Amino acid sequence: MIKIYTDGSCIGNPGKGGWAAIILDKGKKTEIKGSKNDTTNNQMELLAPIEALKKIPKGSKVQIFTDSKYVKSGITEWILNWKKNGWKTANKKEVSNKELWKALDLLNNEFEINWNWVKAHSTDELNNEVDLLARNAANL
Repeated sequence: MIKIYTDGSCIGNPGKGGWAAIILDKGKKTEIKGSKNDTTNNQMELLAPIEALKKIPKGSKVQIFTDSKYVKSGITEWILNWKKNGWKTANKKEVSNKELWKALDLLNNEFEINWNWVKAHSTDELNNEVDLLARNAANL
């Protein structure tokens, strides 16, 4: 099973953002990160798992760890109604970050994924490590 830790960061919101992921596969650890100007924290939180999933073989069994309840709840719960309602929220408004959600949804369906929420800035060493990578990416 592949394990992926993801995080996003933003200096100002909106502002300069960074995302990062740590991919653990068969004893090998791979770190990826990127940055973007004029973005939001939520966009960076979404981009991290999108970019990480692009790096692994389709059909893989995956555990994703995120400290973003927005990402975890969005992909495992909210997205079902958004799709049913034509990408509108319960308030009939357009879903924020719709294109990123669509990209994540497509990737989510190409893997066997178990989504896990972890408390930020806590005792999970890999979550703290990926947080630092994302913050460093935002500062590039």
